[in-house]
Amino acid sequence: MHSDGADDRVLVLNPVSGSQDHVDDVVELAGDHGFAVRKTEEGGDAERFAREAVPDADLVAAVGGDGTVNEVINGIVAADALESTTVGVIPAGTGNNFAANIGIEGIEHGFEVIEHGRRQRIDLGAANDRAFVNSCIGGITAEASSETTTESKKELGVLAYVKNTFDTVDGFDSLPLRVETAAGPNGETARNWEGEALFVLIGNCRRFTGARTAQANVEDGLLEVTIVEDAATTDLIGSAALEGLFGRESAHIVRRRAPSLAIESRRGSVEYSLDGEMLETESLSLETTASALEVAVGERYRSNPDEAGETWPFNA
Repeated sequence: MHSDGADDRVLVLNPVSGSQDHVDDVVELAGDHGFAVRKTEEGGDAERFAREAVPDADLVAAVGGDGTVNEVINGIVAADALESTTVGVIPAGTGNNFAANIGIEGIEHGFEVIEHGRRQRIDLGAANDRAFVNSCIGGITAEASSETTTESKKELGVLAYVKNTFDTVDGFDSLPLRVETAAGPNGETARNWEGEALFVLIGNCRRFTGARTAQANVEDGLLEVTIVEDAATTDLIGSAALEGLFGRESAHIVRRRAPSLAIESRRGSVEYSLDGEMLETESLSLETTASALEVAVGERYRSNPDEAGETWPFNA
């Protein structure tokens, strides 16, 4: 850290995200915009760099995919600096789901938004005290996560991991889970679900439906919970079925909205993907903190996506 106060803007750069051809452009743009650049070399670097930066920096930009954004935000959380820090997002990964949800359309646009875009305070999810901004998905294996292709991520976003789990896992094991959702502010009651699940998908800035925009309302203090029951397997033959499954009401899809929930596995630990970062646990406690994170958002970002009337181009 410099003690001259020069590093009030820090850019955390993952040089191996996405197609890996972004580094030179980003470094040049970062210099033009007055950022000190920190390049990651191994897992955990992005979180550490962000944590070390925020005593001095009031703006930290994450350059990479959703995983890099996740690490940077967790570093800011670890330093207890959410109140004083703005997060900028420069999309350079393969999925870039979160960047798309907040209206950021590319590397140069990301820098423009940091300079001229509005600041918005959005909800921040936590799973066993680990922050996530976009989504938490249970039932995806680390193997399926690591083998999901760039093309598939671009087409299906988070659901690419779901599809890849079916494609790569022989005899997919269902998850015997108990899910307890807390009461919500709009008359939602506390509810329990218990049974065999294929997946449990929790969205903060992301929801899982093909019928409407993929962005959830990330200013309502609620998590979007989708449970795909084991009986839904017959609906999931081929990738085109994903659109049908998530885009319609189904007897085998359970949907809830809640400020917090608890998930218990009745048979061993379950792998969860938090914005692409893997976590393995038998019990998971999730909550969202309203208006906890300040981000620079693009003009296409909508506080309530349903009011915009835009549908999500779901390419199966």
